[in-house]
Amino acid sequence: MAGIFRFSFGPWNIHEGADPFGPPVREPIEFWEKMEFAARGGFEGIQFHDDDAVDLNLSFPKQEKKLRELKSRLNSLGLEAEFIAPRLWEDPLFVDGGFTANDPKIRERALARSKRAVDIARMLGTKRIVLWPAREGTYCREAKDAKVAIDYFLEYINALLEYDKEIKILGEMKPNEPMDSCFSPTTGHFLALGGYSADPERVGVLIESAHAVLANLEPSEEMGLALALGKLWGIHLNDQNNLKFDQDKTFGSVNLRRAFSQVYLLDKYNYGHSGEYVGLDIKVMRTQTQENSLKHLIYSKDIFLMLLEKVRSVDEVKLEELRQSRDYEELDFYITKQLLGRD
Repeated sequence: MAGIFRFSFGPWNIHEGADPFGPPVREPIEFWEKMEFAARGGFEGIQFHDDDAVDLNLSFPKQEKKLRELKSRLNSLGLEAEFIAPRLWEDPLFVDGGFTANDPKIRERALARSKRAVDIARMLGTKRIVLWPAREGTYCREAKDAKVAIDYFLEYINALLEYDKEIKILGEMKPNEPMDSCFSPTTGHFLALGGYSADPERVGVLIESAHAVLANLEPSEEMGLALALGKLWGIHLNDQNNLKFDQDKTFGSVNLRRAFSQVYLLDKYNYGHSGEYVGLDIKVMRTQTQENSLKHLIYSKDIFLMLLEKVRSVDEVKLEELRQSRDYEELDFYITKQLLGRD
């Protein structure tokens, strides 16, 4: 057990509580207050969408000036950019998807914005580009040709790999929401796609706990696949109460055993030794008051570290003996006792 764990979150994880059924319920917290909270709270990385990092309506020279200032201030707080993700899904231009849109001009615009995200990553000192294909899917199955859409997906990946020979592309897959059905819905789908890219060595995954649950999969098993192939380059830890909307609950708050399994696997196979972060993607409960609206991030990190203690106290010899004897009832009870703090 020798994982190295550094923690990150994105500025969108601290928000005002608006949802599809109601308006904001809290006052905004200013960006640099969020960054100062990150530094005080023991976080080292910040996850960025392209437009989190800079106003994309500015001219390129003004963007670059702002990005230099951002990097300098992050450095002063002991923070770094973990990744950049092109946020195509919030732009009305990409209502029918970006790189899988039927319209070739829209696909060109999606690629142009994504290349700019690569530029932003370079200026902030990260080589990680995260792709969440949020609107790359359909509400109506016949709206897009499923085979052609994957062709477009691969063309897009290849174009980004060609644009910058040093970036790594991390696919963050999700089976549904906001679309009814999303292309490349799971880790396995994206890894298969990456294997046919122009440079498979630079294509991996970022696995989110809730996204795996939404696909009715165990997050630790998704992570195991990626670890076995050397492709687990990022994670978004959170929790999820069954097959609902993407809840992004505090890590371990719904299914502690599921959370334990994730921490166990990450630690056992030395996650973090190549600079990977333990990324959190946690929503503030809408019911939280302003003064209590930062607890979810601290508590998720604390739960991870408490589970890490449990993981490292597991008797691996005993586990292996129980595996060999096929006494899985005893093994199950042993892990349960560990979680309950009983010898």
